[in-house]
Amino acid sequence: VQLVVESEGGLVQAGGSLRLSCAASGRTFGVYAMGWFRQAPGKEREFVAAITWRGGTTYYADSVKGRFAISRDNVKNTGYLQMNSLKSEDTAVYYCAATDQTGTVSLTGQYRYWGRGTQVTVSS
Repeated sequence: VQLVVESEGGLVQAGGSLRLSCAASGRTFGVYAMGWFRQAPGKEREFVAAITWRGGTTYYADSVKGRFAISRDNVKNTGYLQMNSLKSEDTAVYYCAATDQTGTVSLTGQYRYWGRGTQVTVSS
């Protein structure tokens, strides 16, 4: 499975919104879930949100609940992360990832396929 971030991140003011998209190609029929992770400077990569590819069950980190929304389009094989009410602490490099294994979708080790990261910077 290959993942390509189609909508780049960028610079946005606090309180603003941004939408990231990630297109999957290859053996997508085996994908169990797509996740979004982020890594701020000096910090470990952390879970943001995930969605099961078939059922559409969603999972969120507590820090983004109520502000971010993950979705997917099975026809386009694309996942989305809508980020609203952005805060300066959301500043990080964001990565999309996919897994073909069932399990805990919030763990980075669960994911075999990773897209290129995209920088999201929120100015206060």
